[in-house]
Amino acid sequence: MNNYSTEYRVNHSEQAGFKSILLLLFLFLISFSVQLKAQDPEFSQFYANPLYLNPAFTGTSSFPRAIINYRNQWPKQGNTFTTYNITFDKFINSTTGGIGFKTLYDRQLNGVINSFNTSFIYAEHFNLSDDFFISMALESGFIYRQFNTGGLIFPGMIDQGSGTIIGLYPLPVESGQKLVPDFSFGTVGQVNSIYFGIAIHHLTQPDMSILPGDQLGKLPMKLTLHIGAKGHEFHNGLISREFTISPNLIYRQQGNFKQINGGIYMKEDWLTFGLWYRNNLSVRPNAIVAVIGYQSDKFQFGYSFDFSFSKTSNYSYGSHELSMVFFFGEYHKRQFNNTMVIPQL
Repeated sequence: MNNYSTEYRVNHSEQAGFKSILLLLFLFLISFSVQLKAQDPEFSQFYANPLYLNPAFTGTSSFPRAIINYRNQWPKQGNTFTTYNITFDKFINSTTGGIGFKTLYDRQLNGVINSFNTSFIYAEHFNLSDDFFISMALESGFIYRQFNTGGLIFPGMIDQGSGTIIGLYPLPVESGQKLVPDFSFGTVGQVNSIYFGIAIHHLTQPDMSILPGDQLGKLPMKLTLHIGAKGHEFHNGLISREFTISPNLIYRQQGNFKQINGGIYMKEDWLTFGLWYRNNLSVRPNAIVAVIGYQSDKFQFGYSFDFSFSKTSNYSYGSHELSMVFFFGEYHKRQFNNTMVIPQL
């Protein structure tokens, strides 16, 4: 074995050890800081993940639908935070309501912390008048969280001569896991082309503490308020074509975390694009989110990128997000006229 190969292995292992130290320090800051508490992962394509935004959107589509969402946050650091979400929901004619299923996998700090959230949703729909439609939903499930120190590598574990990993490094904490029930509630409404809603997640504020002595492991309730509208306009010219404009506003609060998102979508034929502004109620904006998507009768695809302006922008390099929505079966003829007119992304 030549010196170059040995030097490469040693340097590569030292880099891995240095990253592990940073990850552990970051973990301790999250676990013991009096300023930070547990918080849900977030998505930027709010309406391409409607059941995550508000469970009352369950069954509001005219077709049964399955949705896949993927988010890679801070990709510059090698998939430090990645989130996957899968949902399915459909309208049930016999009950004038909808049923849904949601499962989420969140991988933090390259697998040091892993969370699974699985839940079932039932929503009841009410047609109060020809122009007024509301939906109310209850979501119940469980959260499984795992803390894994097995993937951490420290300099004391590396043989400086060969670059191989040897021995173990004593840690002040051990790997652990926890399973807790979780409940959420939501309601949405629509009056003509204006839609609005409120959702409250984690009604029982489950204790997600894994580390001994951690007093900040309680998952706070998350409040979401959202409102938007959808209007139709026409191009002026030789060919008059209809397109859709949709302004939206979303406010979220979870513990000390507060955030407001304002955005607008435009849809013409199969193409949708939009722009969102995100602010954590501070002078400095958090991010600008650019969204573009393709839509057909039975399939839609969306891509978005978060341009970060926060203090972590040099470290994070924004976030990528993908969504795919599949519509199945035949169009449901409603027992009421209205269906939700929310955007697709």
